[in-house]
Amino acid sequence: MTLGHFIAIFVAGLAAGTINTVVGSGSLITFPTLVTLGYAPLVANVSNNIGLVPGSVSGMYGYRRELRGQGRRLLRLAPMSALGGATGSLLLLALPSSVFKKVVVVLIAIALVLVVSQPKLARRLAARREASVASGNRVPPVLAFLVCAAGVYGGYFGAGLGIVTIAILNLLLTDTLNRLNALKLLMS
Repeated sequence: MTLGHFIAIFVAGLAAGTINTVVGSGSLITFPTLVTLGYAPLVANVSNNIGLVPGSVSGMYGYRRELRGQGRRLLRLAPMSALGGATGSLLLLALPSSVFKKVVVVLIAIALVLVVSQPKLARRLAARREASVASGNRVPPVLAFLVCAAGVYGGYFGAGLGIVTIAILNLLLTDTLNRLNALKLLMS
């Protein structure tokens, strides 16, 4: 690794970690950076996911107050997220890298569509949140399924997982964005 590559990866990692803590989608910076620097897409994917763990951990610490009172949600959703993540990881290991190279383009497109549509979605949901902010722990069954599906996506690819997860939580839970973001960070 050259010094220039090191600096580029370091800067991309800092930017991505910051973005992931706030909204998610930082991997859409680091993954292309690694591929552009010549790393194989599969190696870039795994390195990217491992490299962003410290940012998620620090984000969870920063949002620890917002996790209070969400114990029942976490008991229902964290195992589903872990199950999905394990399934996606197994698919990544079991399928040939040629499949990943073909699928990654579609997954990036999905993530980018969600990134672009997130502000509009947030505005549409803001009125609902203001009308009825609740810190209840009710977890609709479809939410557990979708969190598991997001886990599969994240275990297989990872880039854009934060955006996917926060969109699902925003659609199906009525709570403050900070509390949902704390939940997203823990599950990611």
